[in-house]
Amino acid sequence: MNVDTAAAPSGARGRLPLGVYLLAFSLFAMGSAEFLLAGVLPAVATDIQVDLATAGGLISAFAVGVVIGGPPFAVISLGWPRRTALVVTQLLFAACIATGVAIGSYPALLVTRFAAGLAYAGFFAVAAVTAVSLVPADRAARASGVVVSGLGLAMVLGGPAGTLIGYRTGWEGGFWLVVALTVVAAAAVSVALPATTGGRAPSIGRELAAMRRSNLWLVYAATLLSTAAYMITFNYLAELLTRVTRIPQVWIAFVLVLFGVGAYLGLAVGGRIADRRPHLAMVGGSAGIVGCSVLIAVLAEHALAVVPLVLLLGVAGFVLNPAVYGRVFRIAADAPTLAGATTVSAFQLGISLVPLMAAVPLHAGAPVTTVAWIGAGLAAITIAVVLVERATARGAAR
Repeated sequence: MNVDTAAAPSGARGRLPLGVYLLAFSLFAMGSAEFLLAGVLPAVATDIQVDLATAGGLISAFAVGVVIGGPPFAVISLGWPRRTALVVTQLLFAACIATGVAIGSYPALLVTRFAAGLAYAGFFAVAAVTAVSLVPADRAARASGVVVSGLGLAMVLGGPAGTLIGYRTGWEGGFWLVVALTVVAAAAVSVALPATTGGRAPSIGRELAAMRRSNLWLVYAATLLSTAAYMITFNYLAELLTRVTRIPQVWIAFVLVLFGVGAYLGLAVGGRIADRRPHLAMVGGSAGIVGCSVLIAVLAEHALAVVPLVLLLGVAGFVLNPAVYGRVFRIAADAPTLAGATTVSAFQLGISLVPLMAAVPLHAGAPVTTVAWIGAGLAAITIAVVLVERATARGAAR
């Protein structure tokens, strides 16, 4: 893997470089917008005079933008300095969010949420590659894990805090805070992030050639499956906790935050083991999702069991993320930009497919605990995919 000589020494020993943490903060600022909208959606629907189902299209618009935005931007910006690409995507994201909130109509919000998703995907993709370029190869997964931890922090803090602000000041308040934080982060990146350039000149041909490696698509499959495996349970936790576990409504938000805390812990643990044992982290995390999902389904009526299992599900789910990025950047070490961008798309696609996976059994009258069983099945398939990828990698190394 090409390591930027200007930045690598600072991350070779002890703490990771400041730039890695700046990228994590930037992802926290931007990622908060993704989790914030769900919390204020009823208020948004009322204000712009659409029904709740129609307002939900704003969530889908952002998700679609993220799914399709990363790879094209990776190709377009391939010759740009990475710091320039990062700042441009941050400012575009802030401008899209600000424009949508300022106009305040459904069409404007729909278009600007989609455009913000494109910018977010572009930033996420370039940030992951940049973080790796700031550290030696044997710390790539840890650096990626720290950057992605910004997303975990957005889940734990950004979304809930923005929702609280929104209900105090009007739903727009949380989004204006996201805009302000994103602009501050962009300024910090432009000033404090070292200039990074790979050891070889960028090449679209080399990037596309890397995408033909079968192992890369096995990692993408594991990313999509594992993400859907834990998110399908998370997305329906409120319903499960309310109707089956019978937890009082006032405690639901606390339990959901526990998942985010677990996610943050999982990223920290995964980042420390993924550089040396990526397949262990991926198999271990997937097995953890299987176990937690099955236990949640079986013990759903018992709050004393379900609450800690929610925390552990977050840990298991996010242990995989640094290992996924570590494997992608190892497989596509000579052309990581497009490969990294496609990882972001696979991650978001896993989230986006969850409603479809859950809709069929739930509409057929299945209990809400069925989603946990589906999550367990997806995680079990993930284990098989990871083992195939490992066997293929070992075979190619002989």
